[in-house]
This record gives sequence, C-alpha cells and structure tokens, in this order.
Amino acid sequence: MLFDGVCNFCNSAVAWIIRRDRRGVFRFASLQSSAGRAAVMAAHGPAELPDSVVLITGGVVLVRSDAAIAIVRGLGFPWSLACVALILPRPLRDGLYSWIARNRYRWFGKREACMVPEPHLRERFLD
Repeated sequence: MLFDGVCNFCNSAVAWIIRRDRRGVFRFASLQSSAGRAAVMAAHGPAELPDSVVLITGGVVLVRSDAAIAIVRGLGFPWSLACVALILPRPLRDGLYSWIARNRYRWFGKREACMVPEPHLRERFLD
C-alpha cells in the first residue's frame, strides 16, 4: 500500500490499518519514496500516480476508491462489509474520494517529512 507520507490523515489511516491487519497482509511505502515508485514501476503502473492511496495486489495497481475498498476487504470481517460500496458507480465513489483527497491537508494538516515507523513495525515498511 502506498500513501501520502506527509499527510496526517493518510498516516492516521496507515496506523488504523496496521492495528486491524491481524494477519500482517499489508506492506507500506510512501508515494514520495523510491521504494514506492519502484513498486509501481515493477507492477507496470502509471508513470504519474494520482494524488491517491495506491494498492498493488496480484500485479494490479488499484487507486482511489478501488484501492480503499480492496484494503478494507483485506482486513477481513467486519471491515470487509465495506465492499458493499462497490454497488455504487465508480465515478460517484471516486468523486467522494477525490473531494476528501483535495481537502485532506486543510482538514487534517500536513507534516514536513514522511513518518518514521516504530521499530516493531519496521519490517512492514518498504522504505
């Protein structure tokens, strides 16, 4: 999972996912990192990533609401129930996602540098 490493909301979302990912399925890197860019290139993702969470799974690059839904699905029950959002048309889901993404710095703030994971979580981060 790639995320905006300077976004407070994104960093909080990563912490939330880590707490609920009991099986340790997800690995993380910031979009700004060389590891993040390398992961996208290895999966033959787009050269320019949207201002979005990115999930690379099974060699497929998912962005925006598709990535968010796949992430909660990967957390198992009860979070996987959020995949019911797939019944909404992608333009509607992505529109809501983009609205939140556009306002996240104003609502939640921004860091000067990407987060540094705690030592016990270090192996789950690619960079």
